[in-house]
Amino acid sequence: MSNGRAEPTTPKIVMDRMPLAPRPCAIAATMELIGDRWSMLVIRELSYGVHRFDRIAGYVGVSRDILTARLRKLEEVGVIERRQYSERPPRFEYHLTAAGEELRPLLRSLFQWGSRWAVNEPASELVHDCGHTLELEHRCRHCGREVDDATVAMHARPQSRNS
Repeated sequence: MSNGRAEPTTPKIVMDRMPLAPRPCAIAATMELIGDRWSMLVIRELSYGVHRFDRIAGYVGVSRDILTARLRKLEEVGVIERRQYSERPPRFEYHLTAAGEELRPLLRSLFQWGSRWAVNEPASELVHDCGHTLELEHRCRHCGREVDDATVAMHARPQSRNS
């Protein structure tokens, strides 16, 4: 008996029906902007409240040249902003923008995955204010149900003629 809603389809089945060609993808676009190791570690430090160049470099373990390039790129794409805190000599701090702040859930997900699959013994843990180790679940904001392959379908949007 139908309830008027489409039955869930796994992303593979729907996307596997598309013509075989490189496809535009939000994941690929995101990785192009922030997907390298150093950028994600800079974003991690900013989310921890570390804002000054030397401290970011020290905690990330990156050369000054690479850090300078990553900070410029992250600023250029709108993930971070530079704020002057000293005029003589001119010195700057780096802060997440609204776009950068929206990466916090991604960082928590990467932390959870890495703690489970990438290290033998995690050096730290995320603890929720309820007192328990944080275990993330992905839920739909509209209905509150858990998100998994059985409840999500990827649908290609029609391409506009101006694309």
